[in-house]
Amino acid sequence: MRWASALGRPWALAAGLTVSLIVVNILVQPLFAAPQYLNGNLALFAPLALAAVASTPSILAGGIDVSIGPLLGLANILVVGPVLPHALQGPLMTTLTCLAVGVGVGIINGLIVAVARIQPVVATIGTYLILAGVDVKLLPIPAGPAPDWAVKLGAGIGPIPGSLLLMAAPVVVWAALRAIPYHKALLAVGGDEATAFSAGMNTALVKVIAYGLGGLFAALAGIALSSGLSAADAALGPQYTVVAIAAVALGGTSLAGGKGGLIEAFLGALVIFLIQSLLAALGLTSLWLPLIYGSILVLSLMIGSRLTAGAGMRRDEA
Repeated sequence: MRWASALGRPWALAAGLTVSLIVVNILVQPLFAAPQYLNGNLALFAPLALAAVASTPSILAGGIDVSIGPLLGLANILVVGPVLPHALQGPLMTTLTCLAVGVGVGIINGLIVAVARIQPVVATIGTYLILAGVDVKLLPIPAGPAPDWAVKLGAGIGPIPGSLLLMAAPVVVWAALRAIPYHKALLAVGGDEATAFSAGMNTALVKVIAYGLGGLFAALAGIALSSGLSAADAALGPQYTVVAIAAVALGGTSLAGGKGGLIEAFLGALVIFLIQSLLAALGLTSLWLPLIYGSILVLSLMIGSRLTAGAGMRRDEA
């Protein structure tokens, strides 16, 4: 019964694919799981994983934020590019600036969606275009290397890879949120906003906080990209938009809202990372990636819908 229940979970597909792809990657490239390559693999995985994590809160709230890509790109530029004044440079001030910008942009998105009542995809496409333009204006050509503190973070702090620490940060934040009523309110608003509002919840505030959290996590993704790549490029950030949403859906989070979490986002991102690694090992061109991302998004939505429907039928029978 436990196995049957687990297989009916929305994240079961991503978990099964993860195990299968790890095995295939090891068969194709035996050194894939070698300890000496762990830090490098984590550095490549972290920006994608954090971008998926950043996309999750707004989706759980029943919306979507397509501006996550250029927002993480902006954080990447703030870390590496010659943009910030001297007073804001250095590990502490640059990190705080990136986080503040991320939260600020997220809150603006949340206010447009929750207070101005603009459709989430329309509102955040507007923000996407603004941020993409700002990114190109601030950094017309790629720049590098990253400052010493970012390079050292990428190399790790003691025995702990820096990318692992960056991925742990939203997990800690999410664990804290699960300990307070906000997490249940977020799922309630995403599941049925009208019912949540009738129950006395401040649905607008819940949404604004969700978008603010997405901005915070996007800034962490930009810092992870900077420390792993040791360079900045205005064209990089937007490339994470679609793949992050695909990872969220593949992991089992419902794009309709109300169901899912960070574990699902990490699982979905891991599947996509393993696919990318396998394609590279096989020498296939990256031009296949958009096709694969689109197929993953469509298939995961279809399978997730079937699993959700099946779970509902089993509950009704019980």
